[in-house]
Amino acid sequence: QVQLVESGGGLVQPGGSLRLSCAASGSIISIYAMGWYRQAPGKQRELVATITSGGSTNYRDSVKGRFTISRDNAKNTVYLQMNSLKPVDTAVYYCNADRARVVGSGISRDYWGQGTQVTVSS
Repeated sequence: QVQLVESGGGLVQPGGSLRLSCAASGSIISIYAMGWYRQAPGKQRELVATITSGGSTNYRDSVKGRFTISRDNAKNTVYLQMNSLKPVDTAVYYCNADRARVVGSGISRDYWGQGTQVTVSS
């Protein structure tokens, strides 16, 4: 099993910044990609940004140039630096571990964190 613990959410004014962190723990052999998704009230969960173990990144168009995802493979931790935040960024942000392999398991699977609230409001 893999546990994902997120931190760094909160309330920020428009134009402000926040940094989210997500640490994966457990008997982890490897994680193909880690990423952030978000879900606003009444909407479907959507991809925000992902990063592979090799450092390849992918962003949704609306956050390009404002958000930066990074990863510390040694610590199995992923970060999301969010700048120039807008009210439309308000959502619960979820950390994802894509195709994680753990000791004692012959298969890989996805894991999700519990989510952290990000509210952008004046």
